[in-house]
Amino acid sequence: MDLDGGCTTVRGKGRRERLALLSPHAVAALRRWLAQRSVVVARRCRPQPALFLNRSATRLSSRSVGRLLEKYLALAGLDPRTSPHTLRHSFATHLLDAGADIRSVQELLGHRSLSTTQIYTHVTTQRLRESYHQAHPRA
Repeated sequence: MDLDGGCTTVRGKGRRERLALLSPHAVAALRRWLAQRSVVVARRCRPQPALFLNRSATRLSSRSVGRLLEKYLALAGLDPRTSPHTLRHSFATHLLDAGADIRSVQELLGHRSLSTTQIYTHVTTQRLRESYHQAHPRA
């Protein structure tokens, strides 16, 4: 993790690694968490390499992340059925809608094949088509 550079490497499905860019707000939050985390880990008998920990000070599971997301979505008054994958899909779609290069999105998502990333261009193309039909007088 390079907090000064604002990026980190994340390991995902299939142990694939991808680059994750961090906003200044995320960097500040991570610095605060790392200070608290060191206190939690110091109480454990064996060190824990994972960044995010559960109540037992062990690695946070993907299911636990889903439960935490569900909890905080409900607290915010948002649809608690939104999944981490939904957020990932929204992330990719917003990048492409804003004109991001598909190869950059492929890298950020950690896709091996460009054809996997191209699934997201369908949504973008559909939005483009809708905009065209709404705005063009002879569409």
